[in-house]
Amino acid sequence: MPPRRDIHGALDDMTVIVSPVGADADLRAALEDLRLGRYAAARDLLVMTGQNWALRTSRSQLLAAGAGEPGIFKMWLDEEPDNPDAAMMWARVLTRAALDAYRRGKPADVLGRAAQLAAQACQRASDLLPACPVPWVDRLQLTQLPYKPKYFDPHADSRPEPWDMLPRLASGEDHGMYHRGPWHLLLEADARHPGNREAHHQMRRYLQVRRSTGAAMDFSCWTVLTEPPSPELWLLPVYASVDKYRTEHSDGSVDTSFWQTAGFGFQACRAYDEWFAKIPPAEYPWVSMTDLSHLAHALTASGETQKAAAVFRAMGPYVTAQPWKDVNTVLGRTKAWEDEFLTVRASTLLRWPAT
Repeated sequence: MPPRRDIHGALDDMTVIVSPVGADADLRAALEDLRLGRYAAARDLLVMTGQNWALRTSRSQLLAAGAGEPGIFKMWLDEEPDNPDAAMMWARVLTRAALDAYRRGKPADVLGRAAQLAAQACQRASDLLPACPVPWVDRLQLTQLPYKPKYFDPHADSRPEPWDMLPRLASGEDHGMYHRGPWHLLLEADARHPGNREAHHQMRRYLQVRRSTGAAMDFSCWTVLTEPPSPELWLLPVYASVDKYRTEHSDGSVDTSFWQTAGFGFQACRAYDEWFAKIPPAEYPWVSMTDLSHLAHALTASGETQKAAAVFRAMGPYVTAQPWKDVNTVLGRTKAWEDEFLTVRASTLLRWPAT
């Protein structure tokens, strides 16, 4: 077997690690510590992350998702009740718990209590660190629950009506977005971190879940009509397209031509040019592995294999299940999605070796 190379070189064809953490070694170490019932490494990681809001948002999301026993964050908060990082992580955990209760069909009283606890934790986190966008991202995520979205806005009573319409621009110009939704929650996150990646994806998910696939696509395309404040947002239409495909072909029908449309290829290439191509290789370990996985799939599916090869090299041995898993299932392929991914990656890198 040929030797395996580092993440910037050639890859062993059989190497694949399914993980959203990617090559972020500090985050991986913190997760391992949490699974052993210790929070010290997570605390140190968040201190080190500081007010890098983009990294704070992504790392805290992955810490909450991969910690194992979420009670470790309650232990941390009990021991350090005025620590804004502990409060933020507890809000993250309770938000996930509320969404999980909804997905599992828990009784209304249980769900209501879970939603209330999450909202209270978000308020506590905001009080301790008002500049942090993460509690507002959590509030946006909570709007997927079957309650009026304004329930999760602590300033709802002082907002202009109608609450769920995007306010007009300061210049008085029309903004061109008419879908109703928790716009004020997005604007609060955006005020603290312009173009916050997760906040915009939570808004897209709200529109997908509570409105329609078309509304989510409209929002995604509208966001990138003018250059967005955060380059990762160029990927929003790619995510919306995957959701559209998943929705339209959930009955098992196969339509491989979906990915060859000029619009999808344009979205993928624009995300590559405006976002990925501008990332210094030294920063690859901190790039969202979910974003890289979606971009690699979009480029290969639309025939842009040379660009896809560069993304595969940046991913190294890592990948996330989505979108590969769902697309593989919808297409009715008999191979496991990991095997399909390995085949696609190997053929792409063989055709376009590193120069």
